[in-house]
Amino acid sequence: MSELGNKAEQVKGKLKEAAGDVADDDSLRREGKADHASGTAKEKVGDLKDKAEHAIDAVKDKVTGDR
Repeated sequence: MSELGNKAEQVKGKLKEAAGDVADDDSLRREGKADHASGTAKEKVGDLKDKAEHAIDAVKDKVTGDR
């Protein structure tokens, strides 16, 4: 999922949480919290993947002499 998709999932979760608050619906609140947490986790995994790819590229550049 893209960064934008992850952010959208987080926003969707917050909206569900708010709707659950207004409707006094614990199930909707929990679902919203789960959606928000899922979007946040996916975003963090994507960030770690990007950092790992950059680190690998840097090592490859040093080994091959590219800059």
